[in-house]
Amino acid sequence: MGAADIVPGVSGGTIAFITGIYFRLLEAISALPEAFIRHLVRGQLREFWRACDGTFLLCLLAGILASIATLASAISYALTEYSILIWSFFFGLIVASVWHVGRQVRHYQPALLLPLVVGTVFAWWVTTLSGSPLSPSMPVFFGAGALAICAMILPGISGSFILVILGMYVPVLDAIRSLNLVVLGVFAVGCLVGLLSVARVITWAFHRYHDLVLALLTGFMVGALNKVWPWKETLSWRTNSAGEQVPLSEASVSPMGYAELTGEESQLLLAIACAIAGLLLVLLVEWVGGKRQSAPSH
Repeated sequence: MGAADIVPGVSGGTIAFITGIYFRLLEAISALPEAFIRHLVRGQLREFWRACDGTFLLCLLAGILASIATLASAISYALTEYSILIWSFFFGLIVASVWHVGRQVRHYQPALLLPLVVGTVFAWWVTTLSGSPLSPSMPVFFGAGALAICAMILPGISGSFILVILGMYVPVLDAIRSLNLVVLGVFAVGCLVGLLSVARVITWAFHRYHDLVLALLTGFMVGALNKVWPWKETLSWRTNSAGEQVPLSEASVSPMGYAELTGEESQLLLAIACAIAGLLLVLLVEWVGGKRQSAPSH
């Protein structure tokens, strides 16, 4: 999830969904406020830990933070040097995730087409937005954290892409690289506030409108495919913190159109291979998860 959340266009919520931990994560986060009031303030640490599934949350958080700390630079480098192949891999990942999430619907009916279309159109529209830089003050870091984490927990909507739209992606990455603990602390508090609020809403919605929510999330992922399409035409540029020119707004083009526009190879065959690898990875994760769930417990 940490590796996915670094990449604008890929959702950590999607990774949680295809690995089978999404609903457990929502339940654990939703239980935190009540567990805090009922147990932690009374000094009942063991009961608090059990009520909020503390070991699961701690392991997940440690994995996310370790991945962000170790992979932020590597993923940035890979996206610069091998952008078509990396985006192709993510494209295959999300295509398989669409199939995986769609299969979770219990009762297929025509009424589900509406949330599917709404989710697709909304996510597609979000991917076409251009970034508008904000002044990176402490309240802005707090608000950016709250908005980004809400997106991160939803399959198909990328929290890091929300940061790109807000113009806060580079300041947050810079804070991670420089270990600016004050900025990261404010950002983390914003994430916590957003996470606690949105998790309860999503959990309630799943319990009441399971199939409708899944159709909406499937639409989110379909719409997000526009962002991870490997071949892009750059429409405008911005200057990053290192003084380098990087794309600000892009439009998807065909592999042949990309080759004509840029004079570079489309790497079509390698891109297809990477997309298939991403698709197979999701299927492998789903198969392993299914085997573990069906294995008898001792």
